[in-house]
Amino acid sequence: MPRKDERLAIPGLGEYYNDVLTVDAWVNGRTKVVQAQSLLCAKLQERDKLIKERVEYLAKKRGITFDQMWEQILNGTAQKIAPGESEGLEYKPGDEG
Repeated sequence: MPRKDERLAIPGLGEYYNDVLTVDAWVNGRTKVVQAQSLLCAKLQERDKLIKERVEYLAKKRGITFDQMWEQILNGTAQKIAPGESEGLEYKPGDEG
């Protein structure tokens, strides 16, 4: 079975950020692609806790576990809740535990 292409396609950065990335890559002795990958990974690492908190919130709102919500997002089966569907499911401060 052919391997799934996991490359990420992003739109152009715009002139300024493209120039900044070019310079940043050169200063770090990397290609632009490798430097962009490194920067994206660093930003995701920085946001890891926030992302997990948001997934936890969405899971609680749906009455499922964090792991179930995470898996649904990863496999593309997660559904957005339409306005009005979430009555009685609203998150309230203090529901953390």
